[in-house]
Amino acid sequence: MTIRTKMTVLFLSIVTVLLLVFCVTIYFLSDVYRQSEFETRLKREALTAATIVFNKEEVSPDLLKILSRNQMTALSKENIVIFNAQDKVIYQSGLKSNIYTPAKLQEIKRNEEVFWEEGEVEEFGMTIRNRAKDYIVIVSAVDKYGLSKQHNLAILLSFGSILLIALSAIIGRFFAGGLLKPMQQMIKEIDAINASYLSLRLSQRGNKDELGQLAQRFNEMLDRLQKAFHKQRAFVSHASHELRTPLTAITGQIQVSLLANDNMEELRNMAKSVLEDVNQLNILTNNLLELNSIDVDDIRIKASLLNVVDLLLQAKSEVSQKYPESKIVLQIDDHEDYLPEIYANESLIYSAFINLIENAVKFASDQTAQIKLLTLKDEIQIKFQNKLNTPVNLNIDIIFDPFIRGANSKNVKGHGVGLSLTKRIIDIHKGHLTVNLEESEFVEFILFLPKGNHP
Repeated sequence: MTIRTKMTVLFLSIVTVLLLVFCVTIYFLSDVYRQSEFETRLKREALTAATIVFNKEEVSPDLLKILSRNQMTALSKENIVIFNAQDKVIYQSGLKSNIYTPAKLQEIKRNEEVFWEEGEVEEFGMTIRNRAKDYIVIVSAVDKYGLSKQHNLAILLSFGSILLIALSAIIGRFFAGGLLKPMQQMIKEIDAINASYLSLRLSQRGNKDELGQLAQRFNEMLDRLQKAFHKQRAFVSHASHELRTPLTAITGQIQVSLLANDNMEELRNMAKSVLEDVNQLNILTNNLLELNSIDVDDIRIKASLLNVVDLLLQAKSEVSQKYPESKIVLQIDDHEDYLPEIYANESLIYSAFINLIENAVKFASDQTAQIKLLTLKDEIQIKFQNKLNTPVNLNIDIIFDPFIRGANSKNVKGHGVGLSLTKRIIDIHKGHLTVNLEESEFVEFILFLPKGNHP
């Protein structure tokens, strides 16, 4: 069932229930009013008959019956019966002789006025005191005019309800279609969006209703998907290129070694070169796997309380062993009474420190890296600074994208994955990493991490 049909059925159900309640209420209120009005007429007839019988003795009972049946106000099938104190009939008018049980007469005496129905006949009984004696007057009749009006009212309400329900169904379906028209247009636009046309967006048309908000959220989701799709394509392209380069070198060297003579020195040098390429390939593969694992499992990292100084000293020692000729200077803010701590994943944050220190050493003109640790109010600031060989123009907007390398990296080994990996590690720890160029001679990476807070 479509939403349009569901909305129409729901609207029609509400209208039908309300209309039914309205019609039933009107009909029963009208019937109650008719009964009350007819009861008043029966009471008036009873008082009139009692007045004539008790006060007009010169009028014979037979003449009273004739007058009762032929007067202008006579009711349909009217019958009047008067009982004395001994429950004996002293007067009766009408063609039909009604039989009243002693229980009914006792009920009238007890309540003084009683109204009841027997089929279509409605009856009214009351007690009247005349000359120190109690009498019972019972008047019965058929409210032919009132029942006819009730019947006509029932027909009118029935046909009116059916007509209104039919009109409500037509109008409800029309308005449901109008309300859902923007959604149908949205479906057509969504059907046109695929992997080849990710740039298409849903038209919002300035709507501020729920459909407009849905279109806005959907377009924002498409923006994120398109950005992720482009990043994935660029990642695959760059990864393929970076993997092909060492594989090509390895293949070429093995082919050359097969054609070479049995010179052991040449074969040994060839094997060293191949081993170096294999190591670079292994490093690249590990970086790619680590980069992918952070994208997938960045929410599930295990964090603990870590001492920042200890981690920096360990990373400094490891980089110094890898680059013996480098000089790494670590400056710590000595105004603090305690060593700064962070809540982080040890292996990930250690890997980020290694990448930043190694990056500073590799691109330093004098192989010197400056590390400055400063404790702020709610966070820790770490600066990694190095001097450049020659002034360069770095595109800061894309420097953290995967496989992006600057113009000064031609003679430096690497694959352009380290900074991207570091940026993502810092992001999942609720920190931020920025880069700053000072007069194009110094490059400075500034790292901010929250103090002792869960990432």
